[in-house]
Amino acid sequence: MARKPGIELQSIIQTSREIVDEEGIHALTLATVAKKLSIRTPSLYNHIESLTALRKALAVHGLEALHHHLTHSLGDQSGDNAIHAFSLAYIQFVRTHPGLYEATLWAGEGLVSPEAEKVTTRIVDMAVKLLNDYQLEGEDAIHAARGLRSILHGFASLDQHHGFGLPVDLDISIKRMIDVFIAGIDKVKSK
Repeated sequence: MARKPGIELQSIIQTSREIVDEEGIHALTLATVAKKLSIRTPSLYNHIESLTALRKALAVHGLEALHHHLTHSLGDQSGDNAIHAFSLAYIQFVRTHPGLYEATLWAGEGLVSPEAEKVTTRIVDMAVKLLNDYQLEGEDAIHAARGLRSILHGFASLDQHHGFGLPVDLDISIKRMIDVFIAGIDKVKSK
């Protein structure tokens, strides 16, 4: 079956990205994508196998975008500055792309693909490398990376769902949380 000129997988993913960032991950259906692209829903099957396949592709796209954003936020920073830059970039990504970030989390809900695993590994490796500046290696670095991700994801999720109601600067809150995290690394190392 011939494909409609101008419709490619990348435009389907970009349209999906717009839908999830504007309306949330649950708004993503093949019908909403087709409507936004001004094509019939069955025409999407020329490009994508199913909604599950589209969600997998969007998860990979989101992970790649997150990795790119984190990488470019770090520059040549190291130590505390790198951890703060990484953290603020993570929060900023979620604020800017809430639906796309949510799509990355779907990779853990039966949508894991080898591509998603590769990008996830690159993000984890980046965090572990930052933690090497604190003489953390092996399992200690993995535990610390999990802790950092938990802090960032928890903060970003609460922020995204307007869970912080008091009129106190959220960027100062995250900075202080990361300061406590870093101090905790030093405390654990001294044991």
